[in-house]
Amino acid sequence: MTSMNVIQNIPRIRHTGSGNFFLIAGPCVVESEENVFFIADKIVRITEKLKIPFIYKASYKKANRTRLDSFTGIGDEKALKILEKVSRSFDIPVLTDIHSVQDAALASAFADVLQIPAFLSRQTDLLIAAAKTGKTVNIKKGQFMAPSSMHYAAEKVVQSGNSNILLTDRGTMFGYGDLIVDFRGIPEMKKTGFPVVVDITHSLQQPNQPGGVSGGHPEMIEIMGRAAIATGADGIFLETHPDPAHAKSDGANMLHLNLLETLLQKLVMLHETVRKF
Repeated sequence: MTSMNVIQNIPRIRHTGSGNFFLIAGPCVVESEENVFFIADKIVRITEKLKIPFIYKASYKKANRTRLDSFTGIGDEKALKILEKVSRSFDIPVLTDIHSVQDAALASAFADVLQIPAFLSRQTDLLIAAAKTGKTVNIKKGQFMAPSSMHYAAEKVVQSGNSNILLTDRGTMFGYGDLIVDFRGIPEMKKTGFPVVVDITHSLQQPNQPGGVSGGHPEMIEIMGRAAIATGADGIFLETHPDPAHAKSDGANMLHLNLLETLLQKLVMLHETVRKF
């Protein structure tokens, strides 16, 4: 199966023949139906205009938070039903995270793509459960893993009967409170034959801050996007919000929704250039 076949197998995805990179984007977490629909409407309009294949992303719950009092969600089934509703309303595929074997069965009834969080990318039972749903599985590279090790994570899914796999780099731990992206990892992961995505917002996160809330460098998002496209990434992952300062999760490294169209315009132009080489 080729990289393009994996994308084409995702239900309701459009513009796969445009030659563009694909985009996974949306808010960090489902905060409310109004918020989810507002962001989806904006991104759909932009990606239709630019002919970018698009997968809408939002976590239905946040299981990995630094502090006990951090926002984790509005309720699992309520959030998943909102994602299903936005998928039907805009005729787009949706992606959400899972954190347990039980989550795989629950989320697969509502979402088109199941995402394995980076911290869980070596969890065999979780990868097998995701694979057996038949949904496309997006495996985020653990912050502690070498790019070449993602071959083994993907093989767990393949050997469980599912070859619809995406691999996403979101950076590698650099000391206690920072991440780096080694762009040599993009061609390394592409050796697997699966589409490779670069998460250009979480890779700018500064985890484990003294106050218990992650920091970030959102001013570097465009730089990360350019580097990802230049090194051959098949897809871009980013989180966006109309008011990042008041987002309930990961606001410090999110892209302001008003900046999305300009960023994507630049990345499309760069991608057109890179394709010539």
